[in-house]
Amino acid sequence: MNFALYIAKRYLHSKSSNNAINFITIIAAIGIILGSASLFIVLSGFAGLKDFTLQFTSIVDPDLKAETAKGKSFLVSNEELEKLNHLENIISYSKIIEDRVFIAFDDKNYPNAYIKGVDENYEKVNTIDSVIPLGNWLTQNTNQIVVGWGISSNLSFGVLDYGKRVSLYVPKPGKGQITSVNQIYNTFQAVNVGIFDINEEHNDKYVYAPFSFAQKLLDYEENQVSSIEFKLKEGFNEDKVRAEILNILGDKVVLKNRAQLNDALYKMLNTEYLAVYLIFTLVLIIALFNVIGSIIMMILDKKKNLNTLFNLGATQKDIRKIFFYQGVLMTLIGGIVGLVIGLLLIFLQQTFSLVMITPSLPYPVSLKAINVLIVFTTITILGILASKIASTRITKNLVSN
Repeated sequence: MNFALYIAKRYLHSKSSNNAINFITIIAAIGIILGSASLFIVLSGFAGLKDFTLQFTSIVDPDLKAETAKGKSFLVSNEELEKLNHLENIISYSKIIEDRVFIAFDDKNYPNAYIKGVDENYEKVNTIDSVIPLGNWLTQNTNQIVVGWGISSNLSFGVLDYGKRVSLYVPKPGKGQITSVNQIYNTFQAVNVGIFDINEEHNDKYVYAPFSFAQKLLDYEENQVSSIEFKLKEGFNEDKVRAEILNILGDKVVLKNRAQLNDALYKMLNTEYLAVYLIFTLVLIIALFNVIGSIIMMILDKKKNLNTLFNLGATQKDIRKIFFYQGVLMTLIGGIVGLVIGLLLIFLQQTFSLVMITPSLPYPVSLKAINVLIVFTTITILGILASKIASTRITKNLVSN
């Protein structure tokens, strides 16, 4: 057995004759345990919040979306659509028309909305019907619309009010002198049949309408679309599917996956995740100062023993290794115990919902292997550094006198 490791294990388990040193060692061990447990719990809690936030965007965001590379729209031919139908990794796709729209109801106006014209395949691509708490999904080839909760609240209208129509206005393209309001806007009257509730951004922004309705409102040609959204088979190879779609549609489109569609949101969440990790790593670093202190106190306490080992032939390097290994073992054992405690608490939260945000919503947490690896790697690296710093306190004068 390694001589230095053997002595380090003995020192780790044995008690010092000085109670103050024993107390400092226990405090150091508790600090490591609490630090690693806290770091894991916080990372798991943040991972749960991230998943909880992204689950709403995944309802309306497709696996892949082909957006126009230039302008607001592009033309897709029947031949290109037929080729898309034969791609084996695509379950379904939906043609989309999207543009800004002005909404009016009674005496109220809402200028910040976007109409999203969708075809009959949209429900196969996105589970939109699962987020409609009031009313129903629209029917194609009608003047029905489905609006977000925020738009509905701002304009004070509900669903299926056939006596009061919702007016949608879109500016007409063109030049020349304007003599009447009809020359400025395309106007359609619609009936709201449903209200969706996804998140604040979508609720305040979107009005869903049948594809033909949006086509007429925006004066689009038959094969003119703003984008195409794709639902892909489970376990798909994204690079392969991208290449196949781009081979058909060419450089007139840009393909984006779910993360790219929510680029700002993902960047914000990842930045917050990094900030939380760094803050609690700093707490862990402060806790590891106790490890350095306890090892230095142990070195001073064992000075006579170290002198004996030196006289028996142990080198200064061997004696440094003893306390280096002791610090690393203390850190690893404390880190593993902390991880076990953290795993247990996260499991209990998932099973029994110990902490609630609202009476019906438990605080979301997520058990991820990557978080276990991050915590274990962090505690190992910091433990090695702390042990190295403490072991350098051993000098030749200390062990030879």
